[in-house]
Order: sequence, then C-alpha cells, then structure tokens
Amino acid sequence: MRPVFVQFRCAPGKTYEVAEAIYDREVVSELYSTSGDYDLLAKIYIPEDEDVGRFLSDRLFDIPHISRTLTTMTFRAF
Repeated sequence: MRPVFVQFRCAPGKTYEVAEAIYDREVVSELYSTSGDYDLLAKIYIPEDEDVGRFLSDRLFDIPHISRTLTTMTFRAF
C-alpha cells in the first residue's frame, strides 16, 4: 500500500458536508480539518497495483461541493 495525501477545498459552508461524504466512502485512513488554502487533508492508502488518479477519481472526486483538490504522492519513509 502506498500512502497519498489529498487536500480538499470545499464550497463555502460545505466543509462538514464534504467531510461526512468522504468518511461515508470508507476510503481514507485519516481526515483532518486544516487552515490555509484548503479545508480538509486526507491520508489515503492506495494498493500498489492501482492507478492513483483513477482510484481517487472513482472513489472521491465526484463528491459534491469539492471545488479543488491537491494530491501529494509519497515515496519512501526515512
């Protein structure tokens, strides 16, 4: 499994609704509310044999009220 971090910018007033929808999908291992340019930060473990873009698009990116995402790929831990 490879960890990937995804930040979500939500439509104004919709952060809690988006967070609930993300949790309902049972895809993320951790989800945080954040300050700054993005509203939420998720840690997601993706199977090694899965295409990251397709995995995220099929499971998360169709949630209403997400206006932007930023995906950070991880490599190896030190």
